[in-house]
Amino acid sequence: MRRNETPEGRSVRLLRVGEQVRHALSDILMRGEVHDDVLASHMVSVTEVRMSPDLRHATVFVKPLLGGDEDIVIKALRTNTAFLQSEVARRVNTKYAAKLKFLADESFDEGSHIDRLLRDPSIARDLDQDAD
Repeated sequence: MRRNETPEGRSVRLLRVGEQVRHALSDILMRGEVHDDVLASHMVSVTEVRMSPDLRHATVFVKPLLGGDEDIVIKALRTNTAFLQSEVARRVNTKYAAKLKFLADESFDEGSHIDRLLRDPSIARDLDQDAD
C-alpha cells in the first residue's frame, strides 16, 4: 500500500475531490438551482462520487429520498448533466471539468437484502450455533 492510499487502494486525493464534487452537487440540488420539474419535486441524495484517477470522470451515485421514481430522477439528472457539470466545475477547483455519469445507488437495497437474510430464522439458528 502506498503512502497516500486508503486500504481500498484509492488515493486520498481521489476521495477528497470526490467529496468536494458530492458536496457541490448536493448543494446545487438542495437549493433547487436546476430548473427541472422532476428534480424540483423530488429530494435527491448524492450518496457517493467516485473519481477516475485522472479526475476527468466522476461516477455519481444518487438515491431519491423515499425511494420512489428512481428512473425518472436519473433521467432528469442525465438531461441536466451539462448544467450540473458546469456548476461543479465552477465550484470545485480542478484542472479539468469532470464529466458526470449518474447511476442509481444500489447499496441501500443490498444492505436491506443482507439484513433480511440475517433475520431469516434458519440463518439466525446457524449463526447462534456458530457463536456457541
